[in-house]
Amino acid sequence: MSIALIILAAGKGTRMKSDLPKVLHEIAGAPMLVHAMKSGATLQPEKTIVVAGHGAEHVSKATEAYDETAEVVLQTEQLGTAHAVGQAKATLAGFAGDALVLYGDTPFISPDTLERIIAAREGHDVIVLGFEAADPGRYGRLVMDGDSLSKIVEFKDATDAERAITLCNSGVICAKSDVLFDLIDAVGNDNVSGEYYLTDIVEIAQSKGLSATSVTCDESETLGVNSRVQLAEADAIFQAKTRLALMEAGVTLHAPETVYLSHDTHIGPDTIVEPNVVFGPAVTVENGAHIRAFSHLEGCHVSRGAVVGPYARLRPGTELAEFTKVGNFVELKNAVVDEGAKVNHLSYVGDAHVGARANIGAGTITCNYDGVMKHHTEIGADSFIGSNTLLVAPVSVGANAMTGSGTVLTQDVPDDALAIARARQVNKPGLAVKLFDMLKKKKANKQKGEA
Repeated sequence: MSIALIILAAGKGTRMKSDLPKVLHEIAGAPMLVHAMKSGATLQPEKTIVVAGHGAEHVSKATEAYDETAEVVLQTEQLGTAHAVGQAKATLAGFAGDALVLYGDTPFISPDTLERIIAAREGHDVIVLGFEAADPGRYGRLVMDGDSLSKIVEFKDATDAERAITLCNSGVICAKSDVLFDLIDAVGNDNVSGEYYLTDIVEIAQSKGLSATSVTCDESETLGVNSRVQLAEADAIFQAKTRLALMEAGVTLHAPETVYLSHDTHIGPDTIVEPNVVFGPAVTVENGAHIRAFSHLEGCHVSRGAVVGPYARLRPGTELAEFTKVGNFVELKNAVVDEGAKVNHLSYVGDAHVGARANIGAGTITCNYDGVMKHHTEIGADSFIGSNTLLVAPVSVGANAMTGSGTVLTQDVPDDALAIARARQVNKPGLAVKLFDMLKKKKANKQKGEA
């Protein structure tokens, strides 16, 4: 059976106290909406529909950035969850598969749970995801009659007996698409809030002779994020879970609680990650690398056996080949570093290619920006770049070439050549003592005048 995802993302999220739509607040470097879309994508849906409202333009951009095939529909009035899902009806006209309703602010529903929901559809018309709540609080309750789900009741509309139920509603619902919209068409708004509740479709289904049941998951999967505090809690949950998975997969984290990971971080087995390392989005680290303390990586690829840091920054477009070394206080940006090359200390290499086994001396800078455009620097294999060399791009240094320390390079250097571009040193005997005496007298006279 083909599947369509309907992801609700129209809420403003007033408790966030933000102009940004709630679903675009990030967990581990990705909007909550993207986390929900990634989870649903494991079902290989035929269609993905995001229902947007507040900040729809921004929600649309985020949706397209993750999945350009997803469609965005608008809920111009906030009239409840059934009304929100109903906005997808026209887009799914003629669709014969199942429709699964997810929420952009509930980012942790696992692929396994979604698979169980779809599997349960074989025996029932409507499936609702529930969870046993440690503190049911103001959650809606699932009223079960054996294996059958009789109804879902919102807390504010529940009786005392119904409020005693601990099986709670996550809001996730699955049904055949045409059945779902037929049920929604029958939903009214005769309730305390005057809203069209999606949860009402269960009772309506029962009245039409359709069957409904619930599938349960761990409460942590249903965590909804409505405030900055809950956003931080959700991020902490993601970090703890991802760190554990990495360690179980063979990655060494010296101080796991200090390592920050992104939603798409990939680290291979036998890699060592020291304390206080930050992985921004789009980082891949292959097997057996060593990421040393206080390094920051984003949008880069680190190959087997490479050593990075401490205090290194790898920016987007950086590619480190096998057994490269990037040392302390080095920044790389849009730089390809070939096998065995070293950029050891206090250097900036941007918009550059560093050849195999090249050695970049301390304080080297590729001057890649002229104030308007970026330019490329080419550093050949087995070359040696002396300390404090400035390579004014566009420029190239040939294979086996060398630059003298302090060189300001403005012309290409041929293979095997030594380039020195600095002023000739001149020594003036005795002049240092004379200068010091002059400066000391000047300072004394100034202090005397101030007194």
